[in-house]
Amino acid sequence: MNYGYTELLQLFGSLGLFLFGMMVMSDALMKLAGNKMRRILATMTSNRFFGILTGFFITSVIQSSSATTLMVVSFANASLLTLTESISVIMGANIGTTITAWLITILGFKVSMSAIALPLVGFGFAFTFAKKESIKNWGIFIIGFAVLFIGLQFLKDAVPNINENPEMLEFLTRYTDLGFWSVLIFLFIGTLLTVIIQSSSATMALTLIMTAQGWIPFELAAAMVLGENIGTTITANIAAIVANYHAKRTARAHLMFNLIGVLWVLILFYPFLKMVSWIAQWIGSDSPYLSAAAIPVAISLFHTIFNICNTLLLVWFVKPISQLVERLVPEKKLPLKEIDEPKFLEKRVLKYPETLIISLEKESKFLFKNAIFEIVAHALNIHRSDIKSDEKMKDILKRSTEDMHADVHELYHSKVKKIYGEIIRYASLAQSNFKLTESQNQHVSEIKLANRKMVEILRNMRELGPNVVLYGESENQYVRKEYYKLRKKIAKVLRIIYRFRTKKDKDAYHEKLMKLRDEARAEIHSMSDSIEKLIREGLITVDMGSSLVNDRDNVNDTIKKLITIADLLYGERDPLFENHV
Repeated sequence: MNYGYTELLQLFGSLGLFLFGMMVMSDALMKLAGNKMRRILATMTSNRFFGILTGFFITSVIQSSSATTLMVVSFANASLLTLTESISVIMGANIGTTITAWLITILGFKVSMSAIALPLVGFGFAFTFAKKESIKNWGIFIIGFAVLFIGLQFLKDAVPNINENPEMLEFLTRYTDLGFWSVLIFLFIGTLLTVIIQSSSATMALTLIMTAQGWIPFELAAAMVLGENIGTTITANIAAIVANYHAKRTARAHLMFNLIGVLWVLILFYPFLKMVSWIAQWIGSDSPYLSAAAIPVAISLFHTIFNICNTLLLVWFVKPISQLVERLVPEKKLPLKEIDEPKFLEKRVLKYPETLIISLEKESKFLFKNAIFEIVAHALNIHRSDIKSDEKMKDILKRSTEDMHADVHELYHSKVKKIYGEIIRYASLAQSNFKLTESQNQHVSEIKLANRKMVEILRNMRELGPNVVLYGESENQYVRKEYYKLRKKIAKVLRIIYRFRTKKDKDAYHEKLMKLRDEARAEIHSMSDSIEKLIREGLITVDMGSSLVNDRDNVNDTIKKLITIADLLYGERDPLFENHV
């Protein structure tokens, strides 16, 4: 046997060069089309057939099913995709990954790319000097594409020739003559190789080379392909280990989908292979049972037909699969974080702009509906449950006169400051680390504006709160009545905002909010005749009147800002800079 350590190292080096070319090509494609692909994925509908087309299209373009499934897991983790949507996208990704097999088969075995691969590297390298980023990325893609086929050529040369090394065939016959057990053994080998190499494309290339060299027959190569379909799910499952239960469910669904597919094909294994052989001959190829040179085409055909049939079969069972996965991976409540710790912002959301932006939005909504809503209500000596109720506001305000001792300054430092700082920090990272689209950049700016308004509201409430306590219980009925009106105005807005973000009839509540905002704007910095009259007639003191005027302005400014926040965070239109400032 003439195959030693040097030849083995050359084999590993060739495989490494192939993987490097695949990685460079895939990364370049992600830079060229990744933003558009992610936007398509993030905005897809729940229609399962559209999901399949989306998964197929994305994987075909970026040439990496692993990149697609990792994207899906990340989006599921951020609740951008539901479980059923994720499953349909993964189904499409499985079909999309067959494009790579055809690329290797046609250009690697039917056409000799080695003659033009090196000139392509030079051609692509020239593009990298361009000033335009997209042209640079096209150059890197061409280099990666060429290096992939250089690696494939080295790989073909590095794999030992059976004619020169008959001992290897003797070694293999121990495992190829065991009937159906051989199929299971090579299925396991395909799975193991894909797990180790972390690339189903590289395992597919090795399988195709082994068949072309006459190492293994058609049926065992098909078994390896089935194993690759199981092994490729490991990447997503590894990524989901540290993710939430949404991502874990998506990864398990991917594994389950591929396992079910492998199971039914194993049951129909030999008839299925005969069908593939017949189709291969029908399109003009030789029988893979008779010619080793015909096996690469037949294997690519088997890979494609298997994934299409599996998808067409299981697309009708997406809901049962998702229900089974939900049982296997039950909903797990996240451990409670400290009150001043962000709930949704963490390092893993920084991977994609879409996951970062949705996390910023969720964090801001959480901060508003919990901390800000509570602080404003308590500063008015009103319980949140009363604002959320259907009880008449005048009845609530009449009995809610007891001082709730809301220290706005202390509550800001304990519940808001740290989270607000993290939101601004992550928003700045989004705008500096990613090339955001105009709409994405606008959305991040909306989130920053909404949070800034929240902090400004607390400054207003810090001044208003003590006077609500002081004058709300005053013996002077006139000043008490005026502060009752101020409390009622804010409480009314809080109630409408609560209904605006929780009820279905958003348009009606949005219209009410816009009307209240216009009224508040009209009153800011305008001296009320009624307050002047109260001072003039000696019904309230000058100090009372001065506080009342300032607090009335604070209330109107608070109302305007509360409505702006609700519009920015919960509105369904594009509200940014529509006279918000």
